[in-house]
Parts: sequence; structure tokens; C-alpha cells
Amino acid sequence: MGKFWVIFVALISILLPFLCNSFSPETPTDRRVLVLLDDFAIKSSHSLYFNSLKSRGFDLDFKLADDPNIALQRYGQYLYDALILFCPSVERFGGSVDLAGILSFVDSGHDLIIAADANASDVIREVATECGVDFDEDHSAMVIDHTSYAVSETEGDHTLIAGDDFIKSDVILGSKKINAPVLFKGIGHSLNPANSLVLKVLSASPAAYSANPKSKLSTPPSLTGSAISLVSVVQARNNARVLITGSISMFSNRFFRSGVQKAGSPTKHEKSGNEQFSTEISKWVFHERGHLKAVNVKHHKVGETEEPALYRINDDLEYSVEIYEWSGTSWEPYVAGDVQVQFYMMSPYVLKTLSNNKKGLYSTSFKVPDVYGVFQFKVEYQKLGYTSLSLSKQIPVRPYRHNEYERFIPAAYPYYGAAFSMMAGFFIFSFVHLYSK
Repeated sequence: MGKFWVIFVALISILLPFLCNSFSPETPTDRRVLVLLDDFAIKSSHSLYFNSLKSRGFDLDFKLADDPNIALQRYGQYLYDALILFCPSVERFGGSVDLAGILSFVDSGHDLIIAADANASDVIREVATECGVDFDEDHSAMVIDHTSYAVSETEGDHTLIAGDDFIKSDVILGSKKINAPVLFKGIGHSLNPANSLVLKVLSASPAAYSANPKSKLSTPPSLTGSAISLVSVVQARNNARVLITGSISMFSNRFFRSGVQKAGSPTKHEKSGNEQFSTEISKWVFHERGHLKAVNVKHHKVGETEEPALYRINDDLEYSVEIYEWSGTSWEPYVAGDVQVQFYMMSPYVLKTLSNNKKGLYSTSFKVPDVYGVFQFKVEYQKLGYTSLSLSKQIPVRPYRHNEYERFIPAAYPYYGAAFSMMAGFFIFSFVHLYSK
């Protein structure tokens, strides 16, 4: 008995941290994060970024990318909620991690950050391609910009970019404006036009191009202008989130602390926007912002509270749902004016915009259409930066029973009048015919 108790306590002590910190619908923020590195020196050179994550409650597990013991899952259960790839030059992952394993990790609803550089290996490029972006095929190419570069003491080759063309989205980059440009030095990528889920968060200027800075251009560059994305994000249909950038240096302590002055601008910022940008976008990637949930979906007849098993045509009904947004620490009421519900059978018969009480409750009322069959209440909510909501509830609608029709239908009054007038005319005609001389 004593031996069994020791084994039980040991199992609990091993599993309890995973059970307490795991990703769940009630606390959607990622907690267990695997960080794969090319070299442990990155752990210190990028310590400000990693400390920012730790201060927000993340449990970071640092491993070399080619470590033969690394694994994303064990016994069918994932060991981590998110994956950070700060290993641009890795030729082959160690352990059970490979391209298929990383894609399955994302397909299971987990989040991913990919940071590459000019030495990006084929496997890193393949992961990015599967996520919907394509790095420049020229492995020696870097983003060059002769108009939006960061001013430095040495003229350089203008590969140190001062980017400030951000996506216009408070939910992705936060409500506080990023005033200082973001320093970027690395490779650019383009978005796959067939993938509608990819968004450019930081774009290059119209004058930028991708080429080898150490050689003269012999042919026009394949990537030019605003088509070059410096930082992109993906929100998959399962609400997994992916961040892709071609500059691992943008997360470094040196870039976080460095001052920046954009070419052609008289303003010199004492500190670049890298730290603010990296912090805010990581909040979005790790579901500290923009994560919605819907609860308490209800519908009933007007004047009642119980949900019926079916409705009758032309019934008046009410529909309500509560929607909340995760703030990183708690669920807060989500307030928006564009949430709609459909009363759907093959196509929407009713489409209503839900009104809200500013406390998370969305509701509306409408009349059941004069069509019977099996309907669905459907809410399909998709908004830039927010997790999508897909709610569906099935309900049958029946016609009137034989004893529920009105005895006298107003629309039939002309027919009633015609029948009675004909009867009256017949009696008058008969009376006149029989008794007249």
C-alpha cells in the first residue's frame, strides 16, 4: 500500500503543472511554450523578449533545434501549447519534430512563431510555405530600401530597414500607437494569393526590393515594393495563430534598445518600436487578445422562458447569446454592432443584427417565417484579428394544425359576401316569382 501511495504522489507531482497551465477554452492563453534555438547564445541575446513572455506567466522550455530528445507530444497528448522557432539555420530538427509534426501541431489548434534570417534553411522555408508565405527563392537576398532605411554612422548597404507601415488593427497591435519605426534586417516574403488567411502586419515601403546586397543587379528582383511583407500573421480556420518574420534580429536586445531615425525624417527616436511591436503582436499570437467565446445560447417564444421543442409558423420568438473576449487575465464583455443571426433552411429566411446591452448579452426577436421544415439558428462571426465564432442550433417548424386556423379569415370576406348575397337574391327572386300576378 505504501509503495502504491508513493507512485500515486509521484504521478500527481509530474502531471499537476501540465494540468494547471494547459491551454483550455476557459483560460485560452498559451502557457507552455517550446522555444527551439540554433544556439543557446540566442537565449541571452534575446533575453528581453523572453523575459517579457515570462513576466506574463508563460513557461518557456528552451532546447536546441537538433536536440535528439525533443518532442511535441507524448502518448497522444501535446506537451506544449505554442512553439517558437528561433532556429533559422537548422537543417533538420531533432527528436520526433519534423515538418509534418509542426503542421499537425498547428492543425490541432496550437500557435507558432517563425523567425528566419538570411541563413534560413530549406526546412524553415518549407514550414513558412505551408503556412501561406514564400520567402525569396534567392538564398543570398535581403530586403534593401534606399528611402526607408535606418540612418547610421556608416552608410552601409541600406539593409537595416526602419519599417512603419503597420496593419490598421487595434486588436492585433494594441490600442496604443507605435510611434517609433521597427528595425528590420533580414529576408522578405510574399503572401500566397490563394491563401486568404494570411495578413501583412508590417509591410516594406514602395521603394524596397529583395536582392543580394553584395552584388549588382543583373536582372529585376522578384520581390519589390509593398508586395514585400516583413512580418505576417495567419489565423487558421481552427483559430490557431502563426507569426512569420524574416528577421530574428528584430527580437534581439540590441534592436530593442537601439535608437532609430528613419531616412528623410528629422525625428530621432531614442528607442526603436521593436519592443512594443514584439510584445503587442505576441499578445495576439498567444491569445491574450482577440479571443472570443460564446455562451448561453437561448431561444424561446416571446413572453416565455423555456426553450420549446419546436415552433409553429408565424410564432414570435426571441434569440440571445452572450459573447465575451479574453483580456489575458479574465473574460470581459465583447461589445460590437455587427453580430448577426440567421434563421436558416437551405438559405437564410431571416437575417437579423443582434443588439447588445454593453455587458456581453446579444439579443433580437423576429417572427418565424410562414414556411415549415427544419431550421437552424446560425451565427457565423468573422472579424479581422478576432477568433471566429460558429454557432448552430437546429429547431423544427410545423404548420398550423387543423383546429388552429381562424374560423373567419378577413381575406375571404368578399367570398362570404358573395355567397350570402346570392342566397338572399335567390329567396327574393323566388318570392317575387311565386306571388306576383
